[in-house]
Amino acid sequence: MSTQYLAANRFGLGRRWDDPAIGDPRAWLTRQLGAFDPAPAAIAALPGRAAIAAAYLGYREDRQAMRREAADMPMSEEEKGMDPELRRLSRSEIRRHYVDAASARLANAVATPTPFPERLTQFWANHFAVSADKITMIGFAGNHEFEAIRPNIMGKFADLLIAAMRHPAMLLYLDQAQSFGPDSPVAQRVRRRQKQAKLGLNENLAREILELHTLGVRTGYTQADVTAFAKALTGLTVAGLGKGAGQRLMPADARPGDTVFIAQLHEPGAQTILGKRYDQPGARQGEAVLRDLAVHPATAAHIATKLARHFTGDTPPPALVERLTADFRQTGGDLPSLYRALIASPEPWAGAPTMFKSPWDWAVSTMRALKLPAIGEKQNVPAIFTQLGQPLWRPGSPAGYDDLVATWAGSAALMQRVEIASRIAGRIGDRVDARKLAPLILADAMTPDIEQAIARADSPGQALAMLFASPVFLRR
Repeated sequence: MSTQYLAANRFGLGRRWDDPAIGDPRAWLTRQLGAFDPAPAAIAALPGRAAIAAAYLGYREDRQAMRREAADMPMSEEEKGMDPELRRLSRSEIRRHYVDAASARLANAVATPTPFPERLTQFWANHFAVSADKITMIGFAGNHEFEAIRPNIMGKFADLLIAAMRHPAMLLYLDQAQSFGPDSPVAQRVRRRQKQAKLGLNENLAREILELHTLGVRTGYTQADVTAFAKALTGLTVAGLGKGAGQRLMPADARPGDTVFIAQLHEPGAQTILGKRYDQPGARQGEAVLRDLAVHPATAAHIATKLARHFTGDTPPPALVERLTADFRQTGGDLPSLYRALIASPEPWAGAPTMFKSPWDWAVSTMRALKLPAIGEKQNVPAIFTQLGQPLWRPGSPAGYDDLVATWAGSAALMQRVEIASRIAGRIGDRVDARKLAPLILADAMTPDIEQAIARADSPGQALAMLFASPVFLRR
């Protein structure tokens, strides 16, 4: 059983070239929970929501000027095949926010001394996935992870849920910023003017919270519950970036990019969800529903199953799921307690590394192994992960990226990794000795076959590429 390799790769992000040996894997992981920095330097230096919102507003307002400017600027080969709107976007401040956030995320993952909490951050960011498929989302996707997810992974699940839901990225992505109650003061006023019977309510956020973020599919909620929950959430919007009447009702002190509750958009009256009546006023109504969902038994089982799958395999052991479910229910969703229960369980430590690394996992573990820069300028970061098949913050669905072996283990994906490993090795050349690096990185997962293959390589670069494309290194 390769406990050191599993600690570094299944629980962490791969060993760094300068990491000391892991003496007690469980103690090593547990210490990281108290040492996690939610705002490391690379991320803390990034602009916040106000700057991202300003970039979007500037893009929207200056589109005509950007067209004239673009006409006079030389185009790169990549830009020549782009739609003109995408070309303008690629040169905009919005795109720079995305590139800077992606670069900061990668730089932090490569340098972090607490890789286990960083893996947990990525797990939760994928659980509460947003996708940068809309112009308004491009700048906010990374900020959602940095401001909503990172600061809350060591608290209660309820607080993490509420922070993820209230962030502008989630409200914009799932169209909550345009949702308002069908009998709200605003809807009544519009109806009197336009004679429309129904308008305003959007159920996307309510449905995804129930199906993906809390209870899970087929757990007893009905369409009526979804509609009632959507009504309870009305009133939440984003200053400066939403559409319609809500923007005209913003408080004077609201800054673009702020999450704001506007009472005139909220559906009046009590709502009944999962058999419970909620009659709290205003924003308190939606929060009360969220806090009950966060500690629901179905939520405990759903979260436990996803966490167990991430740290064991496609079919998580029932005993581990039951143990994590019990911990979640007993502590009311205390996340550090859940992580400690995971570390202490035997199931994640059983067997050889079999879980295929996602493109993110593989690339980060490769870069952590190298003392030398591996990919060049930060502008290269998004392109690398797009080529590998896992564009950063672009899963294309609120369900996030699949956490299954088959998703990442295809032959085409493997060839992409071989190509990039060869490219990295070619850039580094003979400055890294794979024969010395392999025992450090693979630790107790090192095999005679890998040792012989590296020793027989035709060049130092080929030996390094073989290490990063080896069956063991591809798995966690």
